[in-house]
Amino acid sequence: MALENVTKDIQADADAKVRSIQDGAKAEIDRIFADAEAAISDMKEREDKKLESEIGRLDRQVISSAELESKNLILAKKKEILARTFNDVLAELESSSKKDKLARYKSLIEEAGQLIPDAIAVISDKDDFSAEELGVEAVEKDNRIVAGLILRSKDGSTEVDLQYRTLLTGIWDSNLKALSDILFG
Repeated sequence: MALENVTKDIQADADAKVRSIQDGAKAEIDRIFADAEAAISDMKEREDKKLESEIGRLDRQVISSAELESKNLILAKKKEILARTFNDVLAELESSSKKDKLARYKSLIEEAGQLIPDAIAVISDKDDFSAEELGVEAVEKDNRIVAGLILRSKDGSTEVDLQYRTLLTGIWDSNLKALSDILFG
């Protein structure tokens, strides 16, 4: 029986060592698993923060881009309205009655007459005004002029462009900000 007892003791001792090694291995596996879970959790948290930051950046970029596009569309519409207004005013001036045109032409000639005495008026070939009606030395016709006139000195050295488009463009350019403020607040 002594051999049996020794065998049992050796077996019991071996079993205890195996359990101890198994328990140690299981503890090591559990520790490695817990460390891996913690590392994964940290990595996931960092990646979630990066993703959230990137989504926020993209949202801001999309919003900024949309706001810029909206401003560009509004600006284009304002420019279109201003251009249409300019063209409407010009068309109204160009299509005014003969009586109104004559009054405006005489006023323009009177203002510019100080610069060019005894001027020659160059008018549209569609206008039918005499030198006497306009109060100038002579009248010439030019098919390039739509409305308004050009005053020229007899020797051709001095010329004042009083065409409606030229005058309106000058007024328009110098008052564009005020016009925009009136139209768009």
